[in-house]
This record gives sequence, C-alpha cells and structure tokens, in this order.
Amino acid sequence: MGSSRPRTGCISDGGSELKAAGILELDEVTFIEPSFAALTDPLYTDLLARDNADQGRMLVDENSDPVAVAFHESAGWIAGSFLCRHPNVALIDAFEQVNGEIYQEDRAVWAAAVREYFSLRLAAEISAAMEDLNPARKGILADVIAGVWGKGSGETCIDCGCGSGVGSLVLRELGYSPLSYDNDASLLTLGIQKGRLLPEETMCIDATQVSAYTQPVAKGIGIMMGEINSFSEDMWHQIAAGLFSVTGETLITVGTEPEAFRIREWGNEAGRSVEIRENPCDAFYDHWVCVVRKA
Repeated sequence: MGSSRPRTGCISDGGSELKAAGILELDEVTFIEPSFAALTDPLYTDLLARDNADQGRMLVDENSDPVAVAFHESAGWIAGSFLCRHPNVALIDAFEQVNGEIYQEDRAVWAAAVREYFSLRLAAEISAAMEDLNPARKGILADVIAGVWGKGSGETCIDCGCGSGVGSLVLRELGYSPLSYDNDASLLTLGIQKGRLLPEETMCIDATQVSAYTQPVAKGIGIMMGEINSFSEDMWHQIAAGLFSVTGETLITVGTEPEAFRIREWGNEAGRSVEIRENPCDAFYDHWVCVVRKA
C-alpha cells in the first residue's frame, strides 16, 4: 500500500461544514451508495471494486481501521464509506493494484462528513414538508428535557424520530450535540432548510435499525412517540427497542397514559426501570413523560 498521511481536526470550506471530499484531499467525490441508509449494504462494496481505476485513496480512523475507500476513473472520484460495513478482500486487492495512498482521520469526523454529504443530497432532491412546528412547543420541550437532565456540556444525545427537528433544536440550545434520525425525507428536508436540523448531525434511516448506524451514547429522546394503538403497536415497539439499544438513559414523551404504560412495559422488557411523569403544560403532544434508565 501507499504511504499514510495522518490528518487531524475538521475540514472547513469557508464555514463550519465538514466536507467528505476535503478529508480525502479531493476537489469532489461521489459516493457509490445512493443514500445514508445504504451504508450497511455489502452490494456497494462489490460495486466499488472496479478494474478501470488509475488511482486510489483509503481513509483509516484513529485505530487504523478503514472507514472509506475511493477510486479515480474517467468519471471522477468514486468513494464508499465503511462506517457501517467492512471492506472485502476484492476491494483491498483493487486498492493495492493502483498503489493507493492512505489517509487518516478520526472516525467521528468522517461520520459527520458522511452524514452531511447524504443530508445535503437529500435536501437537494426531496421537497420539504409543510411547516409543522407549533412555536409554543419549543419552550415546553425545553422545560421537560432540562427538568430531567439539566443543561448539557456538548455530549451527544440521540433524537429518535426527529421529524423536522424541534427536539434537536432544543437539545442544541440546552448544550447537547444532537444525533438525529427519521425515515421521513420531506420532514428532514424541512428541518434542514429551517436550520433546526444540521446536515452533519442527521440520518435518514429506518428507526428500527439504528444500532447498525451508530454506537451507543449516554442519552436519547423520543419526542411524541405514537399514536400507539393495536395497528401500530409492533412498529413502535421495534422503534423503542432500537432507541433503548443505543442509549443509556432515554426520555420519551407520549400523548396518553395508556401509551406511557406501553413504554414502561417495553422498557421493563429491555431490563430497564421506567419513571412516568405527567406534564400538565402540554395536554396533547408531550402530556406524559417516560424516563427510561438502565436498571
């Protein structure tokens, strides 16, 4: 393999945005995966191992594990991200055939750049949903979250089912670093356009599969989970289980007491204690607050 070029810190392009191309020291790069959700699919590892490349670059993280491979061909630079899967032997062989160069960057920096790349692509391709934010709700959520956890000091907090981002906005203003996900692309586009969601913090994924895309963190929220009924119960159960799997302590709000009891049942099933509080400041969206902690 080629020589290693360690890198440190974030790449800036006239602002604070991370740039995947800049981390690879390229003017432009196109990912072979069509979406962030596709980062787990090994099909794109096979497609990346091309036989017509003339240059290659590999990015490794602080532990020297590969997190990206890029090849240059007539159409330009094509990259694949290996945050959520591993390169195979054929890909490594293809990289060695072109005597590729190796670069290094912290995994967290690359992950943020990849999220940004796909979030900006999504926002450019998908029309935004209509504005759905009740301005009063922001203050109510801030009181709920601060009442349970207080102010943050930069630690990551997951926002499950983030929608257009009111929960993420509140987390950020309270001092947390949101990691937000939803599968409604139009709501994510709205949140990005309004600035409530930041591209480098946002993932368009199936919430039941979140553990495939991120490592566990200490805290997470699931704001207005529901409507939980006999038709949707299995889906919400899987979403809650996914959220529990990547958070140490979880704050969930629901509209009704029976829904809160469901959250308690699912939390107990996951081996967690669940405290239920009534929130009289909101009679609809966040009337019941469930604090789910590892037992």
